[in-house]
Amino acid sequence: MAGSIYDHLLSNGVTRRSFLKFCSATAATLGLSSSMVPRIAEALEKKERPSVVWLHYSECTGDSESVLRASKPSIAQVILDIVSLEYHETIMAPSGHAAEKSLHDIITKKKGKYIAVYEGAVPTKDGGIYCFIGGHTAIDSCKQVAAGAMANIAVGNCACFGGIAAASPNPTGCKGIQDIIGGTVLNIPGCPMNPENFTAVIVHLLTFGSLPALDSLGRPLFAFGKLIHNNCERRPHFDQGQFVRQWGDMGHRLGWCLYEMGCKGPMAFQNCPTIRWNEGTSWPVQAGHPCIACATPNNWDDAYPFYKRLEGLPGVGWQANADKIGLGIAVGTAAAVAAHGAIRAAKQRKVPKDDGEGHE
Repeated sequence: MAGSIYDHLLSNGVTRRSFLKFCSATAATLGLSSSMVPRIAEALEKKERPSVVWLHYSECTGDSESVLRASKPSIAQVILDIVSLEYHETIMAPSGHAAEKSLHDIITKKKGKYIAVYEGAVPTKDGGIYCFIGGHTAIDSCKQVAAGAMANIAVGNCACFGGIAAASPNPTGCKGIQDIIGGTVLNIPGCPMNPENFTAVIVHLLTFGSLPALDSLGRPLFAFGKLIHNNCERRPHFDQGQFVRQWGDMGHRLGWCLYEMGCKGPMAFQNCPTIRWNEGTSWPVQAGHPCIACATPNNWDDAYPFYKRLEGLPGVGWQANADKIGLGIAVGTAAAVAAHGAIRAAKQRKVPKDDGEGHE
């Protein structure tokens, strides 16, 4: 089909080999078997690029920066080639009235055919006067665009749950997109979100004609269905009671568990340990920094202070059950926690007693 996603990729120098590698990597991210790779490839070969409207509200543009640094393969080969990014205030060429005309044309002429992506929380206090774009409040802008979208996707913790903008005392009354427009909003939280998860959601929508399965917080289960603590490469040190006690100590240099330094991995659900960042090179905990539960609602209040050990946990080391930790702390994730099997605690090794004659 002329004008398909695949044709567009080929015209921009993407090889068939790179295209299939991308399809395989995306299938893996979605948790699909290799048998689904041909179906993903077929969908991208036949379907046209969907139009995307990307709106900015109270945020730092960190999620856009994250997407622009996507890999597997690069941003030039995937994100901007798989979607037609027709409105994005940060990187679009038009400005002022021309930019607003672009937005108006899309939502009126392509109603029901575009994907709406939201970055940032929406201020609601005093009628929403704390965020205006083109003479309209963020509240009105958000509702207008959402009404004609084929799918609404919130990216980053601010757009999903309010993020730091909604942290106490929340002077501008910031809220997440779901609280503004209602209905089904797919949330890809994180501070920032991982671009691989965003790409996978778009490909799933194009391949199957629907959004992926979501948890009770509207997050895709393929990315947010597992507790970080259970997939962390430092987990064996947690089970052995080997903790970093001070920044730069021997345990820190040896890669021991960061639980005592405030790591919130036991309350956070996300695929950071497996997807990672920077072409799969690393992620915060691997680099030596505690998880701050950046994909969790109210993390700036509930997980703060970030460098203080979580309180009220059922033991540490081999005595701890990470699923119970998640169940006791994570807000709104009871269903997801229940899906995890209980982790069997390692049995204490019995040390033989010396009989006094050098025998055991």
